Amino acid sequence: MGNALILGSASPRRQQLLASIGLDFAVHPADVDESGRAGESPTGYVERVAIAKAHAVVDRLTLGTDHEIAVLAADTTVDVDGEILAKPLDDDDAHRMLSLMSGRTHKVHTAVVGWCPGGTHAVTVTTDVTFADLSEQAIEWYLSLGEHLDKAGAYGMQTAGGALVHRIAGSPSNVIGLPLVETIGVLRACGVSVAGG
Repeated sequence: MGNALILGSASPRRQQLLASIGLDFAVHPADVDESGRAGESPTGYVERVAIAKAHAVVDRLTLGTDHEIAVLAADTTVDVDGEILAKPLDDDDAHRMLSLMSGRTHKVHTAVVGWCPGGTHAVTVTTDVTFADLSEQAIEWYLSLGEHLDKAGAYGMQTAGGALVHRIAGSPSNVIGLPLVETIGVLRACGVSVAGG
């Protein structure tokens, strides 16, 4: 039957992606400090935060090695020439981010961490995303929709933000917040029964 799955994330996008591959899971969002550290690389940042999220859920639920449970956590960030673009503070910050990415290629990194009684399994996936040249009107239009504030890099490719994206190289689901092929591998390593992939 496999281990029962707990998702340590409140992200509706991650929940939708897991549901799309037929998984049943409980949601227990992790509450951790997501502040960056001086000199920290974008991949080092997402890996640290994702591991902290998984451990926070395990600790809060007091899961031990006798539980047939797996915890999945993830963290996503946008990387422009090594600068981490997390969720914007406000509309002005979002405008700065979108202007910075206009007509350029940036990287989206997601670290996926699976915890189970047998150990911890982790993978980090990177996708290159190239934005179209964005006019001031295009940026203002997107900001007016209000979907940018809870998203790393101030956009969501799976919604209207997809109109900003010229092309991608790599996993599309990674840009949404959970690279499915690699996530399935992590889940299987954690003893979760997954039909697809």
